[in-house]
Amino acid sequence: MTERLSTEIAVIGAGVVGMACALRLAADGHEVLLIDPEPPGSGASYGNAGTIADYAVMPVGTPDVLKNLPSLLFDRNSPLAIRRAALPTLAPWLLRFARQSLPGAARRNAAAIAALLADATPLWQELAAGIGGADILQQRGCLYVYETAAARRAAEADMAFRRSHGITVDLIGPAELAAMEPNLPPVAWGGAFFPGAVFLTDPGRMMGRMASACAAAGVTHLPHRVNGLARQAGGIFLTGPGLRVEARRVVLAAGAHSRALARQAGDRVPLDTERGYHVEWDMDAPRLNRPCCPTSRGFYLCPMTGRLRAAGTVELGGLTAPPSPHRIARLVEGVKAIFPDLGPPARHWMGFRPSMPDSVPVIGPSRAGADVIHAYGHGHIGLTLAPVTARIVADLVAGRDPGLAMAPYLPARF
Repeated sequence: MTERLSTEIAVIGAGVVGMACALRLAADGHEVLLIDPEPPGSGASYGNAGTIADYAVMPVGTPDVLKNLPSLLFDRNSPLAIRRAALPTLAPWLLRFARQSLPGAARRNAAAIAALLADATPLWQELAAGIGGADILQQRGCLYVYETAAARRAAEADMAFRRSHGITVDLIGPAELAAMEPNLPPVAWGGAFFPGAVFLTDPGRMMGRMASACAAAGVTHLPHRVNGLARQAGGIFLTGPGLRVEARRVVLAAGAHSRALARQAGDRVPLDTERGYHVEWDMDAPRLNRPCCPTSRGFYLCPMTGRLRAAGTVELGGLTAPPSPHRIARLVEGVKAIFPDLGPPARHWMGFRPSMPDSVPVIGPSRAGADVIHAYGHGHIGLTLAPVTARIVADLVAGRDPGLAMAPYLPARF
């Protein structure tokens, strides 16, 4: 049986960005329908490192990455790798990525990301308080850990650049690092401490509270997949297996699954997919006080309720291939280089990040009309930017000034 429904606003995608948008729109008095075949808050919204990374102003593509791109992409052990079978379809995206890694483009992209990140922490604190999740949000900062002299030297310029974008960070020595995280093995080159950073001790539980808040606000979740989006007289029609919805407006927040629907809305967006991984070890008291990123290894060690999660690495490989046992094994190997006494992990996971070649999310109205608003492409900072994106989307729907120049984020930039 096909569900035939009408609504004022349909939000496609019930991840953290979609739910945050639905909550903001409902608070403004709109009728909102949330459509996703999966349970709200699953996927990358659950499986991430849990960091509200307001310090993450650097795009993935930089001149240093561009210089090392061939070795990074084709080294199976690299933190940034590609599934070779996906290379033919990824080639156009990789060419754009290379252009966006040039010095001028990388600086522009960093400035655009920094403008979005400026209010990420206070907006997350406001969101957590409003949904009963303040106990999950912890402010203990975040650490980058430098295991080599080369990494420590590179940090000087990196942190100076971040400070130029308003980020507070302290470069610390090995003694101070050891005092903050006594269970880390001795690190000769110290680290960088972001004292204002916050993190979630249980992303899945926070997603559950967001989903409950959506339901309490009158937002209905339809467990269907949207395959078709068409403008017709009177509104936008969304279709899929067993689904037909007429909406006055649509917010496209389907993460890595957004590209085909964006094209149907009239926008060709160079969105592709990063496959992210995590592994977890169950333990009563995780060994760290805050998220720690050994920068040369490309993952975060995340203390979470009842477990230690290692999350990260970048694998370009599309939406259909199964998880890579090699990537999981390399993640486990990297964690055991730091904590060699750990046994086998209790579980592992793979999910999809929506990845743009410039690392800048797509936020704003379709070039074909403001009846479709894009809200996806956040890459590694979707969790961080969910309430920021929601505020912008709600402002656009209401005709309010979002408070920042929108040109860097619009789908028309392509």
